[in-house]
Amino acid sequence: MRESIEEERWQKALLQDLRSFKNSITDKKVTSIFFGGGTPSLMAPRTVEKIIQEVDSLWGVDPGVEITLEANPNSAEATKFKDLAMAGINRVSLGIQALNQKDLAFLGRKHSLSESYQALDWASQYFDRFSFDLIYARPTQTLSEWEKELEDALKLAKGHLSLYQLTIEEGTPFYLSYHRGDFKMPSEEESALFYEYTNEKMAHHNFEAYEISNYAMLGQESRHNLTYWRYEDYIGVGPGAHSRVPLSGAKCAVRRHRSPELWMKQVEETSNGTHEVKALSDKDKMVEFLMMGLRLREGISRGAFVSEIGRDIREVVDPKKLDALIQEGLFYLEDKRFGLTDVGRQKLNSVLGFMTSL
Repeated sequence: MRESIEEERWQKALLQDLRSFKNSITDKKVTSIFFGGGTPSLMAPRTVEKIIQEVDSLWGVDPGVEITLEANPNSAEATKFKDLAMAGINRVSLGIQALNQKDLAFLGRKHSLSESYQALDWASQYFDRFSFDLIYARPTQTLSEWEKELEDALKLAKGHLSLYQLTIEEGTPFYLSYHRGDFKMPSEEESALFYEYTNEKMAHHNFEAYEISNYAMLGQESRHNLTYWRYEDYIGVGPGAHSRVPLSGAKCAVRRHRSPELWMKQVEETSNGTHEVKALSDKDKMVEFLMMGLRLREGISRGAFVSEIGRDIREVVDPKKLDALIQEGLFYLEDKRFGLTDVGRQKLNSVLGFMTSL
């Protein structure tokens, strides 16, 4: 009984948090809905259905709307796929990460390899579109091992794969373990070989690297992620959610309270769970636009950039820096678009730092 009451309370709060954006955003039609973060597939399908219906009621949804749900491939979540499809989900994104048990354990994943295969089978039964992710260039992984794993992944894929190189981030258990010397990472040269092989193999199977780590057949790109990377507006509701929306004539970064308890309390008391609203400066917007858009093979529309920032790329970034990047074969600048070359995207962080340094 308690679980039923808490689910109803959770559903009510999510719907109220969603409604709080209605007066700020009035002229948009929704093209993508994404249930992500935490374990959204543990949410009751009736709550998912209510949220989709509320979005349609508030703004209207595009006839071809993409409605994605992130899920872990364990049995508790995957057994809900049929009900989630009936609730309106039309695409799932599965956190597989490895197709062998040894590396699943190393990566700290709680699902088994057999659960991964079962989840992929169910996903193919209930959804016309699905994606899953793998992490490569793992410690001790050889290129031949990755070749075999990628071959297996392509047999299971249905139009989209996310393929990430393993990175060691400060503040994670991996960071501490790495600096204790528990394992070694591939060298920069070895990592480059993994990346180049991956791009060649995916292209051979008609999967374009439309973003640094995302590959899709034509028309199967993630619309949700493209919204981020193209620096378009989006709203986020629920604990820890982020938004980029125009408020009072300025593009703002809006952040919800991270703590579920605090978020819930504030929604119930004030009708929304907002923790911070920050008007973005032209510099903020420029850095964010470049950071997201340069990830894409299509690059950035010069017209969209001017519309958002108010100035052309050659007015906000030192032309000498751009010319130097062009000479090095890392950057291209055309009449209508600009972006990074294939080589440049491999060096995104250093190129971006060079472009935005004062």
